[in-house]
Amino acid sequence: GLTDANNLFGALEFSEAASDAGVQPIVGLALDVKGEGGVDGAIALFAQNVAGYANLMRLSSAAFLDEHDVPHVAFERMLEHSEGLLALTGGGEGAFTPLLLESKADVVEAALQRMAQAFPDRLYVELHRHEERREADTEEALIDLAYRLGLPIVAANDIRFEKRSDHGGHDALMCIAASSYLGEEDRPRVSAQHYFKSADEMRALFADLPEAIDNTAEVARRCA
Repeated sequence: GLTDANNLFGALEFSEAASDAGVQPIVGLALDVKGEGGVDGAIALFAQNVAGYANLMRLSSAAFLDEHDVPHVAFERMLEHSEGLLALTGGGEGAFTPLLLESKADVVEAALQRMAQAFPDRLYVELHRHEERREADTEEALIDLAYRLGLPIVAANDIRFEKRSDHGGHDALMCIAASSYLGEEDRPRVSAQHYFKSADEMRALFADLPEAIDNTAEVARRCA
């Protein structure tokens, strides 16, 4: 699955390359949303069908064409265009992480309830494990909310580079993009765990939550 940030620029080339290799392409969008009591961050949306792909295009266009400085859509607008889409809550950089870090689980629960209505049986609570503090500090709360609301959990890997050894080069590119330096502490960065892990590595990483791995296959089967 490919989820560009707020756009679908790579969808065509990705789909053609995957199909040529005999791999099912899953087209998605990491959409920045704002609203609903302070929700601010990315929600991963995957097209199940043609209607879902059309809604991805609508939401991506709205993120850039609505009148605001930074690409995003209102939480309400995302809910209005939910047909044909599977929704994942986002991992460490997801829309609910800042609220959970501020102990506002009640706000997150209310937002998840609204999403569950807009995405009936199509909402998954997403877990990431990249050895990053914000993921570890919010994982228990996300799992508790999932079980309380009857939502499935799904393991995901936010892939930024192919091999773990590529981390240094990627880190340098992030510095260039942000006009910062490697020695700076307060700058955008990701851990070395954001590489393209194999299925076996992901199963080992989530050995304590096998259902989260099983649900990745379920998401794939539901997208065509």
